[in-house]
Amino acid sequence: MQVFWFIPTHGDSRYLGTAEGARHASYDYFRQIAVAADTLGYEGVLLPTGRSCEDAWVVASSLIAATQRLKFLVAIRPGLGSPALSARMASTFDRLSKGRLLINVVTGGDQAELEGDGLFVDHDTRYRITDEFLTIWREHFRTAHESNESVQFEGRYLKSNGGKLLYPPVQTPHPPLWFGGSSDAGIDIAASHVDTYLTWGEPPDAVAEKIANARARARAKGRELTFGIRLHVIVRETQEQAWAAADRLISRIDDATVARAQAAFSKMDSEGQRRMAALHGGKGRTRAELEIYPNLWAGVGLVRGGAGTALVGSPEQVAARMEQYARLGIDTFILSGYPHLEEAYRFAELVFPRLPGHVRDRIGSPLTGPFGEIVGNSYLPNVSQS
Repeated sequence: MQVFWFIPTHGDSRYLGTAEGARHASYDYFRQIAVAADTLGYEGVLLPTGRSCEDAWVVASSLIAATQRLKFLVAIRPGLGSPALSARMASTFDRLSKGRLLINVVTGGDQAELEGDGLFVDHDTRYRITDEFLTIWREHFRTAHESNESVQFEGRYLKSNGGKLLYPPVQTPHPPLWFGGSSDAGIDIAASHVDTYLTWGEPPDAVAEKIANARARARAKGRELTFGIRLHVIVRETQEQAWAAADRLISRIDDATVARAQAAFSKMDSEGQRRMAALHGGKGRTRAELEIYPNLWAGVGLVRGGAGTALVGSPEQVAARMEQYARLGIDTFILSGYPHLEEAYRFAELVFPRLPGHVRDRIGSPLTGPFGEIVGNSYLPNVSQS
């Protein structure tokens, strides 16, 4: 089981939908979160992409030297940039970070944002462009290992005449490709090109169905996939405290803010976003209305696009739910919590010891302590056996 955290380059807060309790989205804050994730034993961090965020490549590059083992899941955007340039950027990052890059393929589902960025095509066309983009992108990495080769490709949307990547990456044949898409066109892209297929946090039965579909399509092409899930997390020492924290997170949202957010989401042509919105219907404030499965809460999606569900509960409950998803085939959990700095520590302290394989065991050097403040200037505090 791999656990990732999240760098909130679109902002952070104690309360959703308001500036109250908000954090300044600055390099210093991003660095604090990255160093915390690196120190605590998270496998890597996801950086979001889009016009609501600071640029993921620039931010991730700035954090290479601040971290030692942390991997960076950074987006490439088919249709918004050339595959050759994206391949060179990825190879450079992988070399400078000594093999710590993962690639998140983001086709995009917000038509208004995409048109603002200069891409004027429909949903299925975007995925056909993605297919050609990734074909060219992967071929560039092949040329880096075969010096006499170049990329010759002529598709309906994209072309390459003599493309070449001169500096090979550390990872071979290329940094791993990750991708999330819930439509038929999206799952076909996963089956054809990527290494890890991602889903947002839906109830286990829905996740199992998506995994089975993607796995079958990949195997039909002679390929195997691994699987990851993107979730928020609200964990406290007791389930009562956790649900109270969930209530507080959305306590400042008014109906007008929810309506504006849901109106914006309804204009998107993303199947994944449609599925997220269907979990809460754009309404509901109580636990009974927003707990869509035991310990799975849809409150975040009232005002946040993309990942809109959170695991909520005690450490034992959250760990048990993660193990349930793991039994379905999920081996990577990309988590986040509000505010992201404190919650990175809280999750690591409360849940890591309860996960299979004990995630902290993968940290390069043993943790020797002392853990906690020395008692009475002389005595070590008791170490919990949980």
